[in-house]
Amino acid sequence: MSEQEGIKIIIDNRSSRREFELIDFFEAGLVLQGWEVKSLRDGGGNLKESYVREHNNEWFLVGAHISTYKYSRLDEMNERRERKLLLSKKEIGTLKALTERKGLTVVPIKLYFKKGIIKIEVATARGKKLHDKRQDIKKKDAEMAIKRELANRN
Repeated sequence: MSEQEGIKIIIDNRSSRREFELIDFFEAGLVLQGWEVKSLRDGGGNLKESYVREHNNEWFLVGAHISTYKYSRLDEMNERRERKLLLSKKEIGTLKALTERKGLTVVPIKLYFKKGIIKIEVATARGKKLHDKRQDIKKKDAEMAIKRELANRN
Protein backbone atom coordinates (compact mmCIF):
# COMPACT_ATOMS: atom_id res chain seq x y z
CA MET A 1 0.00 0.00 0.00
CA SER A 2 1.54 3.29 -1.06
CA GLU A 3 0.98 6.84 0.10
CA GLN A 4 -2.47 7.35 -1.39
CA GLU A 5 -4.91 10.16 -0.83
CA GLY A 6 -6.33 9.88 2.68
CA ILE A 7 -3.58 7.50 3.88
CA LYS A 8 -0.81 8.67 6.21
CA ILE A 9 1.66 6.03 7.41
CA ILE A 10 2.42 6.30 11.13
CA ILE A 11 4.71 3.29 11.66
CA ASP A 12 6.34 1.06 9.04
CA ASN A 13 7.80 -2.24 10.26
CA ARG A 14 10.69 -2.55 7.78
CA SER A 15 12.35 -5.37 9.68
CA SER A 16 9.36 -7.62 8.93
CA ARG A 17 10.22 -7.44 5.22
CA ARG A 18 13.81 -8.44 5.99
CA GLU A 19 12.97 -11.27 8.35
CA PHE A 20 9.91 -12.76 6.62
CA GLU A 21 8.63 -13.70 3.19
CA LEU A 22 5.26 -11.91 3.12
CA ILE A 23 2.44 -13.87 1.48
CA ASP A 24 -1.08 -12.48 2.01
CA PHE A 25 -1.98 -8.99 3.27
CA PHE A 26 -4.98 -7.97 5.39
CA GLU A 27 -6.22 -4.58 6.60
CA ALA A 28 -7.76 -4.44 10.07
CA GLY A 29 -9.04 -1.89 12.52
CA LEU A 30 -7.57 -1.67 16.00
CA VAL A 31 -9.23 -1.27 19.42
CA LEU A 32 -7.37 1.64 21.04
CA GLN A 33 -7.82 3.93 24.02
CA GLY A 34 -8.01 7.70 23.58
CA TRP A 35 -4.48 8.42 24.80
CA GLU A 36 -3.12 5.81 22.35
CA VAL A 37 -4.76 7.55 19.40
CA LYS A 38 -3.38 10.92 20.50
CA SER A 39 0.08 9.45 20.97
CA LEU A 40 -0.01 7.88 17.50
CA ARG A 41 -1.07 11.22 16.02
CA ASP A 42 2.14 12.62 17.56
CA GLY A 43 4.12 9.75 15.99
CA GLY A 44 4.82 7.81 19.20
CA GLY A 45 4.87 4.10 18.46
CA ASN A 46 6.93 1.09 17.44
CA LEU A 47 6.07 -2.27 15.84
CA LYS A 48 9.47 -3.92 16.29
CA GLU A 49 9.29 -7.31 18.00
CA SER A 50 5.49 -7.27 17.78
CA TYR A 51 3.37 -10.06 16.39
CA VAL A 52 -0.25 -11.08 15.95
CA ARG A 53 -1.77 -14.09 17.73
CA GLU A 54 -5.15 -15.79 17.85
CA HIS A 55 -7.08 -16.42 21.07
CA ASN A 56 -10.69 -17.64 21.24
CA ASN A 57 -11.26 -16.93 17.54
CA GLU A 58 -10.11 -13.30 17.97
CA TRP A 59 -6.80 -11.80 16.83
CA PHE A 60 -4.60 -9.57 18.99
CA LEU A 61 -1.58 -7.36 18.36
CA VAL A 62 1.02 -8.31 20.97
CA GLY A 63 4.23 -6.49 21.87
CA ALA A 64 3.56 -3.26 19.99
CA HIS A 65 4.78 -0.19 21.85
CA ILE A 66 2.66 2.97 21.88
CA SER A 67 4.33 5.73 23.89
CA THR A 68 2.43 7.43 26.70
CA TYR A 69 0.74 10.63 25.64
CA LYS A 70 2.65 13.48 27.23
CA TYR A 71 -0.44 15.57 28.09
CA SER A 72 -2.51 12.73 29.55
CA ARG A 73 -3.48 12.68 33.22
CA LEU A 74 -4.05 8.92 33.37
CA ASP A 75 -1.81 7.05 35.77
CA GLU A 76 -2.36 3.55 34.42
CA MET A 77 -1.19 3.52 30.82
CA ASN A 78 0.18 0.17 29.66
CA GLU A 79 2.35 0.92 26.63
CA ARG A 80 2.67 -2.74 25.57
CA ARG A 81 -0.84 -4.06 26.21
CA GLU A 82 -2.53 -6.49 23.83
CA ARG A 83 -4.76 -4.71 21.33
CA LYS A 84 -7.64 -6.45 19.59
CA LEU A 85 -7.77 -6.45 15.78
CA LEU A 86 -11.11 -5.74 14.13
CA LEU A 87 -11.52 -8.29 11.33
CA SER A 88 -14.54 -9.72 9.53
CA LYS A 89 -15.53 -13.35 10.13
CA LYS A 90 -14.35 -14.21 6.63
CA GLU A 91 -10.91 -12.67 7.28
CA ILE A 92 -10.68 -14.44 10.65
CA GLY A 93 -11.42 -17.77 8.96
CA THR A 94 -8.89 -17.11 6.21
CA LEU A 95 -6.16 -16.13 8.69
CA LYS A 96 -6.84 -19.18 10.84
CA ALA A 97 -6.67 -21.49 7.81
CA LEU A 98 -3.41 -19.93 6.58
CA THR A 99 -1.68 -20.04 9.97
CA GLU A 100 -2.52 -23.69 10.47
CA ARG A 101 -0.13 -24.43 7.60
CA LYS A 102 3.35 -25.34 8.78
CA GLY A 103 5.64 -22.36 9.30
CA LEU A 104 3.21 -19.51 8.64
CA THR A 105 2.70 -16.70 11.11
CA VAL A 106 0.95 -13.33 11.12
CA VAL A 107 3.11 -10.20 11.43
CA PRO A 108 2.20 -6.50 11.54
CA ILE A 109 3.52 -4.56 8.56
CA LYS A 110 2.41 -0.96 9.06
CA LEU A 111 0.11 1.26 11.10
CA TYR A 112 -1.56 4.15 9.29
CA PHE A 113 -4.42 6.62 9.20
CA LYS A 114 -7.02 5.97 6.51
CA LYS A 115 -9.56 8.77 6.28
CA GLY A 116 -8.84 9.68 9.90
CA ILE A 117 -9.21 6.12 11.25
CA ILE A 118 -6.23 4.11 12.48
CA LYS A 119 -5.73 0.88 10.52
CA ILE A 120 -3.10 -1.83 10.67
CA GLU A 121 -1.82 -3.91 7.79
CA VAL A 122 -0.91 -7.47 8.74
CA ALA A 123 0.46 -10.24 6.57
CA THR A 124 0.79 -13.99 6.73
CA ALA A 125 4.48 -14.73 6.49
CA ARG A 126 7.10 -17.44 6.42
CA GLY A 127 10.44 -16.89 8.14
CA LYS A 128 13.42 -16.41 5.83
CA LYS A 129 16.52 -18.51 6.09
CA LEU A 130 19.96 -16.89 6.20
CA HIS A 131 20.71 -17.71 2.55
CA ASP A 132 17.39 -16.11 1.48
CA LYS A 133 18.40 -12.90 3.24
CA ARG A 134 21.79 -12.95 1.50
CA GLN A 135 20.12 -13.39 -1.89
CA ASP A 136 17.87 -10.40 -1.19
CA ILE A 137 20.89 -8.27 -0.29
CA LYS A 138 22.72 -9.32 -3.49
CA LYS A 139 19.64 -8.52 -5.57
CA LYS A 140 19.26 -5.10 -3.93
CA ASP A 141 22.97 -4.31 -4.46
CA ALA A 142 22.71 -5.29 -8.15
CA GLU A 143 19.67 -3.05 -8.64
CA MET A 144 21.46 -0.12 -6.97
CA ALA A 145 24.53 -0.64 -9.20
CA ILE A 146 22.31 -0.59 -12.31
CA LYS A 147 20.57 2.60 -11.16
CA ARG A 148 23.93 4.22 -10.40
CA GLU A 149 25.29 3.28 -13.82
CA LEU A 150 22.22 4.65 -15.59
CA ALA A 151 22.47 7.90 -13.60
CA ASN A 152 26.15 8.25 -14.55
CA ARG A 153 25.35 7.76 -18.27
CA ASN A 154 22.76 10.52 -18.23
